[in-house]
Amino acid sequence: MSTDTTTTTRGAKAPSESGQLSIVGLLIKYNIFIMLAALIVASSLLSEHFLTVQNGFNLLRQLVPLFLASIGMLLVILTGGIDLSVGSLAAIGGMAVAMLMPAMPFEGAIALICCVLLAISAGALLGAMNGIMVAKFNMAPFVVTLAMMTMARGLAYMLTNGQPVRFDRELSTAQILKTFGSKGLPWLGIPWPIVMIAVIIVVFILILRRTSYGRMTVATGSNETAVRLAGLPVARYKFLAYTICGGLSALAGIVVTSRTSVGTPVTGMALELDAIAACVIGGALLSGGKGSVTNTVIGVLILGLIGNIMNLMSVPAYPQQIIKGAIIILAVLLQGLGNRDAKI
Repeated sequence: MSTDTTTTTRGAKAPSESGQLSIVGLLIKYNIFIMLAALIVASSLLSEHFLTVQNGFNLLRQLVPLFLASIGMLLVILTGGIDLSVGSLAAIGGMAVAMLMPAMPFEGAIALICCVLLAISAGALLGAMNGIMVAKFNMAPFVVTLAMMTMARGLAYMLTNGQPVRFDRELSTAQILKTFGSKGLPWLGIPWPIVMIAVIIVVFILILRRTSYGRMTVATGSNETAVRLAGLPVARYKFLAYTICGGLSALAGIVVTSRTSVGTPVTGMALELDAIAACVIGGALLSGGKGSVTNTVIGVLILGLIGNIMNLMSVPAYPQQIIKGAIIILAVLLQGLGNRDAKI
């Protein structure tokens, strides 16, 4: 009896040790929330202009394209893939809407809706081509999307011989798009792009949590073999992920164009890298099967806050890249520690 008691006592953790482990576990589990809160506190202390409504709206307005690209990238990553063509498809979307508006036989809101839908469809079509190559022909996502990145960027340059397409000031369709990019709700003053992205974020949160498509997308990346043996169409979920990512990327380019009033083939440069970084910071596994829209949104905010406070402090762009890389490494490290603790 005394031997069993001794063994039990040795195997049990001391209360203080257990408490310390639980605190460390919570810090690792909620590291992105802690990181976001720490950045907000630090930014408010370093700059008196940070906690202002104008700065907040400006920050969120600038992050809308990255929000869109990151949500699309998350869907692809959840299936175990990657999409390097996000930035180039954003350029296609921005160029397409700028070129379509003066070409429409009529003007106004209906014409703008048609132009936007056509531009998004162009991005979705190119994304679907990625999906077909990956899902149907089992080609490596990295290679397929790398090729699409090059081809789409080349197409964006070819459309106007590398020249920017500026809005026609006398065209009512262009004026409506410009108003969308620069104005906001009449009563609250919230910019329209922020309203749009808030709705899109809620929609995709519901899609991933409440629909069979969302659950099967996660399951495809988590255990593709099990999903296939269950008789479910794995290829369809991969195809839809790349298609949706292409459409959201084109919409990101349209948002950029609405803010600058010009469509350029250089739109979205390195956007895919920031989107991947936001997903990774948000805890998404590049091997697939783990990730959430909420955490990805926080990842985007973390990246945005780093750039914002650096700009407010007039810090050059190069240190921002170093700090961004360090935060990505830290996030991946904490993610690995969390997964290891979960297995113990």
